[in-house]
Amino acid sequence: MAQDTVSSNFEDIRPLNPNEVHAAIEELLTSDEFKKAILYVKPDLDWNLFAAAMRACKTKEEFKTTFGYDAVMTVAKKTTFSLTVSGRSRLPQGKPACTFISNHRDIVLDASFLNVILYDVGYGLTQIAIGDNLLIHPWIETFVRLSNCFIVKRGVSVRQMLEASNQLSAYINHTIQETHESIWIAQREGRAKDSNDRTQPSVLKMLNMAGEKDIISNLSALNIVPISISYEYDPCDYLKAQEFQLKRDNPAYQKTQHDDLLNMETGILGNKGRVHFTIGNLINDQLQALDPSMDKNALFAAVASIIDREIYTHYRFYPCNYVAYDLLSGTRCFSSHYGAKDKKDFETYLQGQLDKIQIPNKDEAFLRHKILEMYTNPLKNHLALQD
Repeated sequence: MAQDTVSSNFEDIRPLNPNEVHAAIEELLTSDEFKKAILYVKPDLDWNLFAAAMRACKTKEEFKTTFGYDAVMTVAKKTTFSLTVSGRSRLPQGKPACTFISNHRDIVLDASFLNVILYDVGYGLTQIAIGDNLLIHPWIETFVRLSNCFIVKRGVSVRQMLEASNQLSAYINHTIQETHESIWIAQREGRAKDSNDRTQPSVLKMLNMAGEKDIISNLSALNIVPISISYEYDPCDYLKAQEFQLKRDNPAYQKTQHDDLLNMETGILGNKGRVHFTIGNLINDQLQALDPSMDKNALFAAVASIIDREIYTHYRFYPCNYVAYDLLSGTRCFSSHYGAKDKKDFETYLQGQLDKIQIPNKDEAFLRHKILEMYTNPLKNHLALQD
C-alpha cells in the first residue's frame, strides 16, 4: 500500500508524519496551555532553552528520545521508589514488531513507563493507543500524535463504532506487518477501576477484523506479548472509589472532562511507590494449540484467557496487597508476608486517601471497601490461577 494511501486511510487516527513535526512543535510552543502544563511539572525550567531544544528536533524519534524519555524518567524519579522490569529474556528473538497488551492502571504512565523500559533494553519504542476522550485540549492531541500515539475513537454510534474498529484494526495490522513498529494497547477499554483485570474479547475481535485469514492466524501475525503492570500504590485509588459511590448513588452519573484531567494529573504526579513491569510470553504457541473449529465467541474468550493467565501469573505483589486481602477478608491468611509496620503504614495510607474524598453523603465504609478491593483483586486473580 502506497504511503500517501496509508496516510489518507488513517489520517484522523495516526501519529504525525515526519513532514508535520516542525509545525506541531511550533503549535505547542505557541500554546499557553502547553506552556502552563510544562511549567507546572517543572517550575524551574528555563522556557527559552526548552523551546530552543524542541525546535532543534527534526523527527519524532528525536522528540521522543530527547523530551519523552527525559520527561517520563523525571516523573519516575519524583513519584516512584523504583521502576523495574523482569522477563526481558521473553522478548521475541530478532526484535519483531509486537502487540504489547497489558492490564491498565494509569491513563498516561502505563505505556510511557513501558516505552522507557523497552528503550533501555534496546527493543525500541512502541506506538501507543489513546482514547479520544482524553484529547480535551487541541494541544494534547498535537502532543500525543507527536509522541507517536494513535487515536482510539470512543463514544460514537454503533454504526460509527464498527467503522472505527475496522479502521483501527487495519491501522494496527499495517503498523505491525508493514512498517514493523510495535504497538501498546490496554486489554480493555479504559482502566479496570477495581483492578479486577480482564481482557475484553471485543479488543481481540477488533484486532482480528483486518486479518485476511482465520482468527488464530490473524492474531498470531500480530505477535501478542502480554505485560503485567504492578503499582505498589495507585494515586487515583480514591478517585476511582469516589466514582464508584457517585455511580451507585446516581446510575446516570458521568465523569466530566475536568474529572479526566484530574485523573491524569493525579496519576502522573502522585506517589506510586514501587512500580514493576513483567514481560510475559509471546502467545503464538498457545494460540496454535487452540481448536480453530471452536465457536468464534468461545475462541476469542479462550484467547482472552491466555492473555489473562500471562498477566495474572506475572503480577508482582507488595505488603499492601497482602494487608488489604487480610483486612477485606477479616483473616490473617497472609500475615507472614508483612509486618506490624507494613500494616500500620497501609492503614495510615488508606485513611489518608479516604480523607481526600469530599462528596455529599460520603459513605466511608463503602469507599474503604472499594479501595481495599483494588489492592486485593490482583492477588485473588493470581491465587485463583494457582487453584
